[in-house]
Amino acid sequence: MAKSTTSVQPYPRIDNEKDKFHGFIDDSRLKPHIKKIKKEELKKIVVEAIQYANVKSGREILKIPDNALPEELSKAYKKAAKELFTYFVKYCGDPASSAHDCLNKHYSLIAKEQFRNRTIQKERMNAGWRYQYIAKDSASISERFENVSDIGTAEADFNVVISDNSSKQKITIYVSVKNRTNTLGGQDWPKAIRALEDIAKSDKNRFGPYLCVFGIAMDKGQRQIRLEGKTGNPYSFNTEIWLSDFFWPFFANFNYDEVIKIVLEVLIEKGTKSSLDLIIPSEIIEEFGAICMRYDLLNNQGNFNDAFRLADLFCGKLKL
Repeated sequence: MAKSTTSVQPYPRIDNEKDKFHGFIDDSRLKPHIKKIKKEELKKIVVEAIQYANVKSGREILKIPDNALPEELSKAYKKAAKELFTYFVKYCGDPASSAHDCLNKHYSLIAKEQFRNRTIQKERMNAGWRYQYIAKDSASISERFENVSDIGTAEADFNVVISDNSSKQKITIYVSVKNRTNTLGGQDWPKAIRALEDIAKSDKNRFGPYLCVFGIAMDKGQRQIRLEGKTGNPYSFNTEIWLSDFFWPFFANFNYDEVIKIVLEVLIEKGTKSSLDLIIPSEIIEEFGAICMRYDLLNNQGNFNDAFRLADLFCGKLKL
């Protein structure tokens, strides 16, 4: 193995060099699941996970009480329009392409497009919190693990302690849950891996070896180890990426599709509506247009007519 400033952890690994998972943790030597969580128990966890996720990251952009007064409505609409405009600028992607795409389009089309994009982004964040909670609480009641704890840092979501049946030592697994592997860009993976392993190495309450895991809640597949492009060596010999077909059975003793269908059942039973069904109030669209006018981005017909000024906006030359 290549030289590393971090020691290779002595947890049980697959030592068959012909196995495509050679060097990965050998889960056959770990304490197995000894019970199957009842479906109703898992549904209860899902209900609590949805509530938890809605507190951590609401799905809806606009929340207005049913009895809101006219002045409260006006204030809320203006605030939402300002946030939408800020989102439009901050998440424009490629400034040149975005400016070109907007050229000659009416502000109302752009406002609706950005509203939908922002709603989808919030849905993804909400889903991340939801599946993190489901994984952690499923592990808590599965009776497979010695301990399950929240970490609550930006790098790691929870950890578990599991017995190595072959040596009787305890292994602590530090888990960071992501919706999909593309949640992190290619250049972000090395930094994320180092940060997660730093959490493990600095944990004064840990006894025995550690393993760092990025749990991917919704991408099909088994396991991966991220490799450096130039050397072909792992960024860390102690960090694995567990895709959904390995991640869910390991922590919940349910397959990926079983978890998804139970979440779906709960959403149907609760009558949960998609936030994408929300009709965008015309007041927000009009206020979005007014903000665009103040930045001199529109012609008299309300169309974006100066791609270079839009590029200045996206590049930060026009202050928000």
